[in-house]
Amino acid sequence: MQLHELKPTTPRKSAKRIGRGGKRGKTSGKGHKGQKARAGNSTRPEMRDIIKKIPKLRGHGVNRAKTVNSERIRPVVVNVAALEAAFEAGAVVSPKSLVGAGVLATRAKRAPAVKILGNGELTKKLTIEKCEVSKSAQEKIEAAGGSVSNELKTKR
Repeated sequence: MQLHELKPTTPRKSAKRIGRGGKRGKTSGKGHKGQKARAGNSTRPEMRDIIKKIPKLRGHGVNRAKTVNSERIRPVVVNVAALEAAFEAGAVVSPKSLVGAGVLATRAKRAPAVKILGNGELTKKLTIEKCEVSKSAQEKIEAAGGSVSNELKTKR
């Protein structure tokens, strides 16, 4: 095989440019008006599916609560069993004391909102302040001789 015998496998064809005079006149085979008649148009069929999903991507579909209620302060949950392990009898439990005891980490250099749940057993007398407390946790705290300040007692 010599260099002069080489042939390209595909023919040299450029796309037919329409709407420049000649055989294709008027609308140049593009019909009348509309998005598909415009120059440079290439509508992607998958766009229809993406557009349908946009509300869900914004969070107005499946996980609406996560985006619509994103400003709501969600408390960090602490179980009664963790209080039993971390505090001495007669101690005062507050968000700051929980951070100090190493039960919780700070959020944005502040003690987070706390809700105490009734999972586990409690034998020590504790005073709970500035925390939300579930009913079962309140019963266990009061049964052990402790108390809950009525500032943020229960919301449910």
